[in-house]
Amino acid sequence: MLDWLPRTPKASSDALLSLREDLAAFRAAIRAWIGERLPSDWLDRLRGADHETYVAFQKWWFAELSRVGLATPHWPAEAAGVELPLSGQIVIYEELARAHAPSPTLYAFSIYHVPATLLHAGTEEQRATYLPGVQERGDVWCQGFSEPNAGSDLASLRTRAEKVEGGYRVNGQKIWSSNGADADFCLLLARTDPAAPKHKGISYFILDMRSEGVDVRPIGQANGESEFNEIFLDDVFIPDVGLIGKEGEGWGIAQATLAAERGIIIFELVERLRLAMDAMLHKGVTEEPGWWRNDASRQQFLTLYSEMRGIQRLIRQGMESEGDPLVASLVKVAYGELLQRYTDWVVRSGGLAAQVAEPLALGTGRHGEMPMPDYLSSYIWTISGGTNEVLRNIIAERGLGLPRDPVKTA
Repeated sequence: MLDWLPRTPKASSDALLSLREDLAAFRAAIRAWIGERLPSDWLDRLRGADHETYVAFQKWWFAELSRVGLATPHWPAEAAGVELPLSGQIVIYEELARAHAPSPTLYAFSIYHVPATLLHAGTEEQRATYLPGVQERGDVWCQGFSEPNAGSDLASLRTRAEKVEGGYRVNGQKIWSSNGADADFCLLLARTDPAAPKHKGISYFILDMRSEGVDVRPIGQANGESEFNEIFLDDVFIPDVGLIGKEGEGWGIAQATLAAERGIIIFELVERLRLAMDAMLHKGVTEEPGWWRNDASRQQFLTLYSEMRGIQRLIRQGMESEGDPLVASLVKVAYGELLQRYTDWVVRSGGLAAQVAEPLALGTGRHGEMPMPDYLSSYIWTISGGTNEVLRNIIAERGLGLPRDPVKTA
């Protein structure tokens, strides 16, 4: 199925990480490693491939990154991570973006949400069990937060976890769970005290997706993928060791999980967007006739390009402030809305040809190469990780100090 991929050496290598103190040498070594290990035609080979092929490719690529310490450079030493300084992490993501290397999308929750959650509230046993599983076995995680009637208002969730001998019995339904069909484990929120105020009665669990009573159903999306899933939980047993933190602490712990979606992960995304916009600019200037010669198109593009550069500066500011949650919320709002406007511009500028949805290389789309799927996918970003409406409330209340109810205040 993937016989065109180079064989993975069995032994791990710390040759790249040994250069971490010399950023120029580190950058050059990463660039050479990508050129050696990643086939230049990987995207074309995956275009139109089935889901199983995509999953197999993602697992291969994650194993390659893990072998040389590039999969989890942000993990601290206490999680058996390399604890690479921010400057080194930036080099990694810049080089992966520059090479148009695939993002390990199948592992987004595994490498960001899981450590953020377990290092914040997990037990030593949970950390020792599940963190090595990501790095050594390539365990895939998903997130069980949203429900059909509890999306933006997550605290209204109704999935119930009832205490029984040795653990909990869980019944309910989750929706929009990315990579749920391929996940080994799930970070799950469920209500343990229905009588408590809605933010107080929620607990946080680790769910083994192979447990009896777990039913996962993919959801077909407008962009042609089925990344999202529904998860039905029918009398599923979770042992006591699967509880993260204490009963009723789930809401607070979930904030640490969600913060991971607004951290350095966004840096790579914006860097990839910059490269795509640079390529679009080059194409417009050099082609004849190019969109650059249209005054309206040129003005619209330059406005979007300026916004992108502004977001990059904002991200740097957030990094320098060690993950200020307010800056992270601002970045997430700005990036999601810019992405929608830019992909809309690409489709309109490309005419009818840009409105044809070519066969996808599942989970590997790059801005500008598949205009219509990119445009359709852009709307995910104003919803996932906290809707932009909710984040605007956070910015207004916690950042600007505005009252929750201005009418009553007046």
